[in-house]
Amino acid sequence: MYNIVGNLRTWVSRDDVRRFIARKFRQFLLTYVNPKNQGGQPEYVRLINDMVSANKCSLEIDYTEYLHAYTNLAIWLADAPESILEVMEEVLQTVVLKLYPNYGKIHERVHVRVTNLPFLYFARTCRKTHLNCLIRIGGVVTRRSGVFPQLMQVKYDCNKCGATLGPFFQNTSKEIKVGSCPECQSRGPFSVNVEETIYRNYQKLTLQESPGIVPAGRLPRYKEVILLDDLIDCARPGEEIEITGIYTNNFDLALNTKNGFPVFATVVEANHVSKKQDLFSAYKLTEEDKLEIEKLAKDPRIGERIIKSIAPSIYGHENIKTAIALAMFGGQEKNVQGKHRLRGDINILLLGDPGTAKSQFLKYVEKTAQRAVYTTGKGASAVGLTAAVHKDPVTREWTLEGGALVLADRGICLIDEFDKMNDQDRVSIHEAMEQQSISISKAGIVTSLQARCSVIAAANPVGGRYDSGKTFALNVELTDPILSRFDILLVVKDTVDPVIDEMLARFVVDSHFKSHPNIAKDQTPETAANTDPEILSQDMLRKYITYAKLYVFPKLHDADLDKVALVYADLRRESMFGQGVPIAVRHIESMIRIAEAHARMHLRQYVLEDDVDMAIRVLLDSFIATQKYGVQKALQKVSPFFYCLFFKLYFQASSKG
Repeated sequence: MYNIVGNLRTWVSRDDVRRFIARKFRQFLLTYVNPKNQGGQPEYVRLINDMVSANKCSLEIDYTEYLHAYTNLAIWLADAPESILEVMEEVLQTVVLKLYPNYGKIHERVHVRVTNLPFLYFARTCRKTHLNCLIRIGGVVTRRSGVFPQLMQVKYDCNKCGATLGPFFQNTSKEIKVGSCPECQSRGPFSVNVEETIYRNYQKLTLQESPGIVPAGRLPRYKEVILLDDLIDCARPGEEIEITGIYTNNFDLALNTKNGFPVFATVVEANHVSKKQDLFSAYKLTEEDKLEIEKLAKDPRIGERIIKSIAPSIYGHENIKTAIALAMFGGQEKNVQGKHRLRGDINILLLGDPGTAKSQFLKYVEKTAQRAVYTTGKGASAVGLTAAVHKDPVTREWTLEGGALVLADRGICLIDEFDKMNDQDRVSIHEAMEQQSISISKAGIVTSLQARCSVIAAANPVGGRYDSGKTFALNVELTDPILSRFDILLVVKDTVDPVIDEMLARFVVDSHFKSHPNIAKDQTPETAANTDPEILSQDMLRKYITYAKLYVFPKLHDADLDKVALVYADLRRESMFGQGVPIAVRHIESMIRIAEAHARMHLRQYVLEDDVDMAIRVLLDSFIATQKYGVQKALQKVSPFFYCLFFKLYFQASSKG
């Protein structure tokens, strides 16, 4: 029976082959036992019981288990899925009704959902060899249509004699047309018998390539995905998903009119949809990686090494590198009794003179973070950052399409030239930066999209150069509500210092020398020895961050809260006289988030006193940097507590470095 004669799709449509496939699949359902559960209940009998208990109509079949049991049949399933899935669903229906005779009254059909296909494809890797095959494709949902009833089995009434014609089974690529009535031989008119016609739910998604997958300099590609039956509304715009389905084509009249020759549009008819529960599921960590990461975490200077590894091609700016490292690790998200959610992501604003590597920092984060979306303030509108409402060209229905903040969900959104945004556009991201959701109420669509991401923005001061004689708010055209949503404010000044300027020039020249394409050929041992061994590679840093976000969830100690409360009270009192950025209750949460991020950087499950001290130092650095030059000096005299604590922590960090 395994000796195929002719085309596979024609072969599996034969009755004897279909009976053979049905017999083997029935045997698989009733007898397969998971190797990890030897001697236990058959795996899929248990799953059928769970499906019936949950009142569902779909059973997930693990492709690797089916491949292990019946290798040839699993290969046939991947190459001719349409015919074989039909047989498998008939067998599953029979097995379910034998175990539960009345279940047919609840669900007329049950579906087989294939999971865990071995190969993952993307929109740009699908070719003609994959047509009519079962594939697994990943991406981000950018658009979702409404739910429509699709004809599945239709009957017609003859309007002349009243005879009922059918049933006719609807094909997705062709429209059913009745020729004549067999009773009265008339050619119509005919009307659809609404009572006996069977419909199924139909929805269309647009799946775009994930930002981290798109090659440099290329535009992301997308595929249309068709959802049927119980898969409706299983994904929303902005979510990263993997779809197992049949890669097929359909005739597109618009394409043929435009090109003048036969062109077919390709779609994926979904069989199974799985969400990526975490941001880093696409980045697999091996056991060797985990052991190396755990070994690195035991280094007492791992925090300094990670900060030094952030954008190593940029000289200095340790405060910016520290802030970016903290943002990439992030704090711990909290859900208070399931009613109120507190964000764990850290937002950063870089404000400084031109030529101080602000955009370079953003580009580095884009390349290093597992999921990052880069945009510019001038090139992004309010709908481009949040969500837009479009009219579907086929159904003429209004649909939602997620913007940069939605696509960066569970990642980092990088906004350059933040000061160039219009005030109306900037107001639209207020909700996204604090509540981390985007509420939409347009064209009859009232919903909320998730935007759980860190925002790292870069801006230029008013007049091009930062004026130390003015406060932070006067140096940038941003309102207090938007400034208070940033956890860390960083001022980058281009000051003249002959010693530092000479060191910077040497660093830049040396960086250009080492970056030459021919340096590997004529590199001397002395040059090779100059490479800092403490700097982690970009790949290793990405793996370290992945491990920390997957397995480390720091908790606070009660003793740490007293110091945070004391610093907040003193900072708030001083902010009333300093005329800088006002300190709000949000800054308490900012200190907690920074402390948690620092603990996560060291792979600690609890926040220690060192983590709280680092959070206070970062917040004090941010607060003092936003004051006038004269107020900074006065602040040190007025508040000895700040002066002592800040410089004590600063010199401790300096002595470690």
